[in-house]
Amino acid sequence: MVSVPVFPLLISLCSSLVGFVATLVLIPAFKEHFIAARLFGIDLNKTSKQQIPESQGVISGAVFLIILFCFIPIPFLSCFVEERCISFPYDEFVELIGALLAICCMIFLGFADDVLNLRWRVKLLLPTMASLPLLMVYFTNFGNTTIVVPKPFRMLLGLHLDLGILYYVYMGMLAVFCTNAINILAGINGLEVGQSLVISASIIIFNTVELNGEFRDDHIFSLYFMIPFFFTTLALFYHNWYPSAVFVGDTFCYFAGMTFAVVGILGHFSKTMLLFFIPQVLNFLYSVPQLFHLVPCPRHRIPRLNPSTGKLEMSYSKFKTKDLSKLGSFVLQVAKKLHVVEVRQEIGENEEYTECNNLTLINFILKLVGPKHERTLTILLLLIQILGSAVAFLIRYLLVRLFYDV
Repeated sequence: MVSVPVFPLLISLCSSLVGFVATLVLIPAFKEHFIAARLFGIDLNKTSKQQIPESQGVISGAVFLIILFCFIPIPFLSCFVEERCISFPYDEFVELIGALLAICCMIFLGFADDVLNLRWRVKLLLPTMASLPLLMVYFTNFGNTTIVVPKPFRMLLGLHLDLGILYYVYMGMLAVFCTNAINILAGINGLEVGQSLVISASIIIFNTVELNGEFRDDHIFSLYFMIPFFFTTLALFYHNWYPSAVFVGDTFCYFAGMTFAVVGILGHFSKTMLLFFIPQVLNFLYSVPQLFHLVPCPRHRIPRLNPSTGKLEMSYSKFKTKDLSKLGSFVLQVAKKLHVVEVRQEIGENEEYTECNNLTLINFILKLVGPKHERTLTILLLLIQILGSAVAFLIRYLLVRLFYDV
């Protein structure tokens, strides 16, 4: 059995701890600079109108990049200072540089989104463009587009199936999903950063368990990214927790999503990585009618604060009934009968309006448990994220036998 490279991992851990302290200190140090640059917002779920600096994900992202830039030579030290290196591992070096390039592009594009407030159709293009270096690295280093067919479909498709260019389409869509999935499950203090912490911790546990497996090098590569991501995000979480002193902005959501996509694709565990996104997948499916405008979608879908109770309640989308398409009307009626959406019809003076709760997992949880304090609601949603990771491990190590030979 090949030994695990302990020294690079220790260097990664130590530099990540330094990055944790640096992020912890830099965020309050730059607070006034962001406000002076008019990069601030008002917390809609608070009665106070205090200016809160936004886009603080750019600070944790910058610290993350500095850690990884300084770390680049560490995995290849044997080729620099010893004679044990027969030939330089250019493929591993290109993999590391390409991954950093994709993440760096996504941080830049995310910050541009925070500053320019881009439209949603443009937001879908940003991860696609940032994923191109990632796809090129995969093409030059691996180029394998053959998948193992799950057992239920082998009679029809055989044991292996070459997807060709469709595999690259899948990887590009994975990058788009990861970045936007975190972005649409957001809106209350600590949720974006908290869910990213749980996902990264789950990936670290998975990588550690798999270090003695067949694909050890892939999981070591993933740890090189996940360890500094976890610690820099932990520092950001400290400042973003209720009551939030900073907002993370789209910069962090894109940065986190692309980092997960990078390790999932280049680490060759994209299916397992998606399992850690179970709450985000459920939120996306629940949000589909509004995301695709079958049902009118307001700019903000976050819960609304009831000032008299200090608790968050479901937010609603109100629209003229005649403006709703037949398909949208059908979807709402089915959702109402299934008791997953609260629909109020024939409201207003002329009974010409319809109202339904905004279709997010946050509002759905409020529908199930009733109004909650913001801190309590965030804790509840993070517990759901942890439960999702537990289910992911159950599927990966137990139920997987129903679909693959392990």
